[in-house]
Parts: sequence; structure tokens; C-alpha cells
Amino acid sequence: MVTLQSFVVALLVAACAMYASWKLMPATPRRLLAVWWLRSAPVPAPLRAALVRAAQASSACGCDGCDRGARAKAPVPGAVHPVRFTPRARR
Repeated sequence: MVTLQSFVVALLVAACAMYASWKLMPATPRRLLAVWWLRSAPVPAPLRAALVRAAQASSACGCDGCDRGARAKAPVPGAVHPVRFTPRARR
């Protein structure tokens, strides 16, 4: 017999597993999943805002971290961005 406590625990574990999967997922699959979810189902407003942010393409390497800073500029489509290589300090 399933008790209310078991149901609540199962619900919490499922929610935590989904949250951890979302956070640990690479940016490209997360973006594709967010776009699919926005197109296929009605989503509440707070969740919609988070999914819209996740669905936007990042301007950097796709790791979803370096383009989120306060100094990040919006990418210009088709623009050439220089790549700078900096030598590592010798030990």
C-alpha cells in the first residue's frame, strides 16, 4: 500500500533528479529541449521565462558560463570575432 509520505518522497526525488539532469546537461541539448518544450506544451509564466532564457543561443563556446557575465555583449550575426591565444606561464 502506497502512503502519502511515500508519494511525496517519490515526487521530491523525481523533481530533484529532473533539476540535476537539467543543470548538468550540456548547453546544446538543454537549448533544444527548451525550444521543444516551449513549442509543444502550454507552460506557466515563471517556467516560460526560464525556458526562453535557456532556448537562446549562447555567444561563446556552448559551455553556458562565460557569456553570462555583466560585460557580455550581444553577438552580431555574421561578425568575425578574433581568437587570442595566450601562452601559459612556465613553471
